[in-house]
Amino acid sequence: MVSRNGSIGLFGLSILALIVGVVTGLGAVAFRAIIALIHNISFLGVLSFQYDSNQFTPPSPWGALIILVPVIGGLIVVFLVNNFAPEARGHGVPEVLDAIYYKEGKIRPVVAAIKTIASAFSIGTGAAVGREGPIIQIGSTLGSTLGQFITVGPWQRITLVAAGAGAGIAATFNTPIGGVMFAIELMLPEISARTFLPVALATGAATYIGRIFLGIAPAFHVPSTMILNGQHPPVLALVLFALLGAIIGLAATLFIRTLVLAEDTFPKIANPYLRHVVGMLMVGGLMYALLVTQGHYYIEGVGYATIQAILQNNIVGVTLLLGLFFGKLFATTVSLGSGASGGIFSPSLFMGATLGGAFGAVVTMIHPVHGIDIVTCAIIGMAAMVGGGTGAAMTAVVMIFEMTRDYEIIMPIIIAVAVAIGVRRLLSRENIYTIKLVSRGHLIPKALHANMFLVRHAEEVMDRDVLTLPEDTDFAKFLRETKGGGFRHVVVTRNDRIVGVLRVNTELRLGMEGQYAGVRLGDIAQKNFTVCRAPDVVFDVVERMWQRGASLSIVTKHAGRIPRGRHVVGMISKEHIADSVADSIRPYGTEARGPV
Repeated sequence: MVSRNGSIGLFGLSILALIVGVVTGLGAVAFRAIIALIHNISFLGVLSFQYDSNQFTPPSPWGALIILVPVIGGLIVVFLVNNFAPEARGHGVPEVLDAIYYKEGKIRPVVAAIKTIASAFSIGTGAAVGREGPIIQIGSTLGSTLGQFITVGPWQRITLVAAGAGAGIAATFNTPIGGVMFAIELMLPEISARTFLPVALATGAATYIGRIFLGIAPAFHVPSTMILNGQHPPVLALVLFALLGAIIGLAATLFIRTLVLAEDTFPKIANPYLRHVVGMLMVGGLMYALLVTQGHYYIEGVGYATIQAILQNNIVGVTLLLGLFFGKLFATTVSLGSGASGGIFSPSLFMGATLGGAFGAVVTMIHPVHGIDIVTCAIIGMAAMVGGGTGAAMTAVVMIFEMTRDYEIIMPIIIAVAVAIGVRRLLSRENIYTIKLVSRGHLIPKALHANMFLVRHAEEVMDRDVLTLPEDTDFAKFLRETKGGGFRHVVVTRNDRIVGVLRVNTELRLGMEGQYAGVRLGDIAQKNFTVCRAPDVVFDVVERMWQRGASLSIVTKHAGRIPRGRHVVGMISKEHIADSVADSIRPYGTEARGPV
């Protein structure tokens, strides 16, 4: 049922979220199929939808000309983005956050179509970006579009946007809980039953659809012989995991700063086509150099094959692992900075796996410690890099668990993720999603605080300095009699019935009584006000004031239908509400103002 302000009930919102989840799941399947087709044509000259991103791409028959493949794909991306949807440029999540916090969840429907095609060409032709960012933006656009078509309330449209984002993550990585966590930590301004339920339904539906077409296996396979095997790691191992987290925190900061540098530097090339050609030539050259020297393209596309090889213990050289970390860092920032369309989640997993694997290899060479090896540290590095870069701690922990399904590694992951986020915060207050928006002047909160002031009673926040006077009171006389009284709220009555309200700064009016000769309170009283009772909850008072467009609410002690002047006990203004907000966040100190 639709309410007066355009909102629908929880049941209706849940049905819409379910639709968003199903469509996003199908969209994720279609998106991966399009990537596969473009990739097979571009790299192998084969018309096929069969593509396992966890397997290395064989050498292309084009030879050295493979360097031009990312360039050609990049030209197509620039054409699509510049002409149809500039919002589709980059990794997508900042645009979704911008829509949630600054546009009431409104995203243009065309963004989903252009993001799908542009990102498929970027990823399929070798740009070092991820496929999760695009499907997040695609799912969010679907939720926004449905919310605009059905005409729901702004908070419900935002919920559908968050549901689409969570569904996109869930369908991409086969991580339903991680999808919910992603929406909760990064997308939802409010966490309650009315927002959680739709998001959970959307992510569950998207995961189910994804599993029908893509299988139920986790995103990565980890041999059981290469993990903790049910044994508790020693204290020394936990200390080393914390050290790994600190190193990853430094790496996450480097990733953020390098991406900002690339996004600031490449626009100096005025022509967007030339800009992206330059960037993609760099990526194509690095990709081909790795093939010639190391046997695989390694850094192209989502990079899952490299991650899987590390988790299979097939890449063990410290030099190669560190080289791949810096290679992916360079390729991803150049790809996005020059104009590619794709996500940063997969590159974060790649960099975390390579750096973590290198850490494990070094420790093993120096002094073997139980629980410290290449595979274990690679998994922990993946979680720490995602958490450190995005600030989403729970998402990182849960998603890596769902991707690998290794429960024993949860505690080391929590330690490393916490340290990584802490180190990154010391060096970069903004995370990789929000730093782009801050440069536009759009601040995004990273910490959600309970609106404690909203559950207080009206009598707790009201101003008790209120006068009740009849409407025929002479205003000039009132000013003389209230000399030195400071601010006064005056409730104006007619036969004890409230007819208006007046807010007067008597000190500013002092000496000006003569200008108001013959003016009565009833002549200048404000008629747009609301009335509430002393026990009413502030949330309801604020909602009533907003609906009426009123700046003042009269507080009475009587429950009758007709408010009387003799029952007035106080007044609530917008300033009182602001003071209550400030008082409610005071326990959090300066942290209440800043993001994680």
